[in-house]
Amino acid sequence: MATKDPGKEPGKNTAKESGKDLGDATPSLIPPRLIVGLGNPGSKYEHTRHNIGFDAVDAIARLWNIPLSEQRKFQGILGDGLGVGSERVWLLKPLTFMNLSGQSIRAVTDWYKIPPEAVLVIYDEMDLPLGKIRLRQSGSAGGHNGMKSAIAHLNSQDFPRLRIGIGRAKEQNASTDSEVVSHVLGRFSQGEQAIVKEVLNLVIDAVEMSLKQGIPKAMSLYNNRSVPSLE
Repeated sequence: MATKDPGKEPGKNTAKESGKDLGDATPSLIPPRLIVGLGNPGSKYEHTRHNIGFDAVDAIARLWNIPLSEQRKFQGILGDGLGVGSERVWLLKPLTFMNLSGQSIRAVTDWYKIPPEAVLVIYDEMDLPLGKIRLRQSGSAGGHNGMKSAIAHLNSQDFPRLRIGIGRAKEQNASTDSEVVSHVLGRFSQGEQAIVKEVLNLVIDAVEMSLKQGIPKAMSLYNNRSVPSLE
């Protein structure tokens, strides 16, 4: 993958340069401008349950034709372009490892002057079954280390997040640390992969609705939906 340091790259836009001062809007009405997928870098973690945030950003980038490249300045893989409207959006996959994700997120928000309320973070959630997603306008980390880092570095928990259900291990309660780690760092079974493909389409629909009509509208439409195979 090509390495790129943005420096003073052409096309650099701040939130205000995109034609809208996001800081003056009501938080619930601010559309996402930075969409972050959480995960761990390296082939060892590729397509694991814990990396489904990375997979979501990759799926969005393919659909929106936004090229992604490693950018050392931001300690992550970043791309920008037009989403479903005329406003510029950024897609980010932090390469800091999960527990330090906030460092990469903060670097991007500082550089492009993006307020926390315009950051949408996508990540895995064991307490949701596979095939379900859940959008929230704000909230705590819920025990997720990547979100703990994001909240700490943004100095706020008032930013939207989209959790993708990965469920708990069927053969055990996954109550011990080692069991949880084994489950989240494991890959989806062949049967589960078909569900993952469909749920990523659901994620894209929810993200696009968030951009077009706001997070609250997307929450009302997608928080009680599941992929067809689970209905």
